[in-house]
Amino acid sequence: MQKKRIRTLHTIIILLIIITIISLTFAGIMGALYLREVREGGGLRGKSDQLMADQALPVLSVDVENSATGDQEPGMEGQDAESAQGIAAAGEDGSLNLDDASIAALMQSKEAEVEQSIKNRMKELVTGEDGSPLKMLRSFFPENLIYSYEEEYVFAPVLESVNKHSLLDENFQKTEDGLMQYVENGTVTSHTGIDVSKYQGDIDWTAVKADGIEYAFIRLGIRGYESGKIVVDEYYEDNMKGANAAGVKAGVYFFTQAVTVEEAKEEAEFVIQNLAGYDVACPVVFDVERISGGKGRADQLTQEQRTDITVAFCEAIKAAGYTPMIYGNVVCFTRLLDMTRLNDYEKWYAFYDDYMYIPYDVSCWQYTEKGNVDGIPNNVDLNISFKMW
Repeated sequence: MQKKRIRTLHTIIILLIIITIISLTFAGIMGALYLREVREGGGLRGKSDQLMADQALPVLSVDVENSATGDQEPGMEGQDAESAQGIAAAGEDGSLNLDDASIAALMQSKEAEVEQSIKNRMKELVTGEDGSPLKMLRSFFPENLIYSYEEEYVFAPVLESVNKHSLLDENFQKTEDGLMQYVENGTVTSHTGIDVSKYQGDIDWTAVKADGIEYAFIRLGIRGYESGKIVVDEYYEDNMKGANAAGVKAGVYFFTQAVTVEEAKEEAEFVIQNLAGYDVACPVVFDVERISGGKGRADQLTQEQRTDITVAFCEAIKAAGYTPMIYGNVVCFTRLLDMTRLNDYEKWYAFYDDYMYIPYDVSCWQYTEKGNVDGIPNNVDLNISFKMW
């Protein structure tokens, strides 16, 4: 029943998109046609004037492709002023004289054309090599952060009071080796990093450094999602020593399952104690992810409670002289946390794709969990950062 409901919702959303875009786009086209004719020869007259003025709405900003008619004027594809299938006749001064029937015919012609263009665009977004229904919806609703959550599509509003980044999509480039880079005016301005834990096994950090890795976030520890016990990652010491010795800048992260502010402060104190003796140039990260299936002891927290816990951890880290950072995905940054309260802290964003789908200001983007780096025997998370600490 849930899947059937999602399919029904999906169908309804697509129909609404088509109807809305067709209506607004066509209205804008008619308004643009009217304005052009006014400039060229005085505009339309009589009933045509009133009808076209009523239709003069802004054009909806969507990437609608022109039909395969070459470089024809928009609105007159495949026609010229003297043979527009009887729709319009040119006056002596070059203006177009349209009666009600001609306008109706023009509207019908343009409606079919615009509808097909939109269908083609939607098909491209869904059936392309990297396409999906989510990608299509995200293209048409930039004012929302859209994601799938518990078998439903969620449209989370982009919050005006949360700091935004100024990164441009066209500046993201992937190398032949699959590394994401941010390139401005031909210069790479981003930095390449990884994050590791016990799951990467024994790491040759000299080889990692030689492979171009500039920094690493190393898992310091976790709180058990059932037991609530705090433990150190079994490879933490080896990884910190190896990274420091090889010249790979290091930060750490801690996976939280705190359910109170007091537990968050306890986690921060545990992290601070275990940082002693190491060079920690990069941020100290608070990982606020949920446990898959809702099995975690912290999964029932309210947004306010989880945000209070996050602030408590970050403030304790800052007071100890380190840079706090918050790690999360689109669910964390829309549903789990009140982002309006977290502008003062750096963010590390997890989203596995070739485009960075978030408008909020983030310092680092984890874009794949299937990276390959010399010196690491298993797959590793790859990150791109837009600053170096």
